Amino acid sequence: MKNSDTVTSQINTKILKLLENHPEGMHWSEILSRIKESNPNFHPKTVNGLIWKLMENFPEKVYKPSRGVFKLIKYKKINN
Repeated sequence: MKNSDTVTSQINTKILKLLENHPEGMHWSEILSRIKESNPNFHPKTVNGLIWKLMENFPEKVYKPSRGVFKLIKYKKINN
């Protein structure tokens, strides 16, 4: 199995794509509901854990401009 086929990889890819499409950033609950909509088979606790570990797993890509909000670093100057 390729690494990109893992559930974790699929979820992380979807999260990063969502953030790419929302330069203003997204609240964790919105990310969680969008990921659940995209694939109801993803376990909610897995999705939630991956959202909270975004900054740890992708420190070069993601930051939190405020509590519970995630945003891509490349959009840091937008709305800040």
